[in-house]
Amino acid sequence: MLLPSFYNNNSNNNNNNNVTKILNTETDSNCQQFDKTIDYIISVCPILAKEQYIKRYNRVCAQLHFNICKETAVQLDKKHWYEHVPKSLETSHGGKVTMLWKQTDRTIPNCKPDFIIRDNEKGTCMLIDVAISGDRYVIKKEVVKILKYKDLTIEIQRMWNVKIKVIPVIIGKTGTVSKSFRKYVSNFLVRLRNS
Repeated sequence: MLLPSFYNNNSNNNNNNNVTKILNTETDSNCQQFDKTIDYIISVCPILAKEQYIKRYNRVCAQLHFNICKETAVQLDKKHWYEHVPKSLETSHGGKVTMLWKQTDRTIPNCKPDFIIRDNEKGTCMLIDVAISGDRYVIKKEVVKILKYKDLTIEIQRMWNVKIKVIPVIIGKTGTVSKSFRKYVSNFLVRLRNS
């Protein structure tokens, strides 16, 4: 399955200690303005933002990268997604599909999708951008991601002469997804399997 299982029961004690430290005070000692709600702890707490939010995002991306590699017949070094370290460039057997991870050669500001997947035979390309957002903002974040890549989409279409699709992978902090998320993932899977 392409969807990541981003909450791991084997989380380290450091994360548990941070949550305990946050819960032991009525307001966050760093900003003095927020009450300790679950939404605050899993979304905006500056103590957890330094490390734990980035780890969660990286685990989601690593699993997605691993599953895309499996779907496109890219040779994998590891058997399990949690051991997988994404490479910046992957090519499927025979060079049919090329996948770029966290890179672009364009200079459009703030426009660096997590994945660029190019089907060299069919002349198609997918820009995939992952975000973990507050549950209330999942739908809004999808729209923002699609609009964010408008200029890059036009430039890649001109440069590579391909049909291009932006696929936002937006997951709420508690696993919430939008109604259109399944449509994006199923279209994405169809495109990968037909590659």
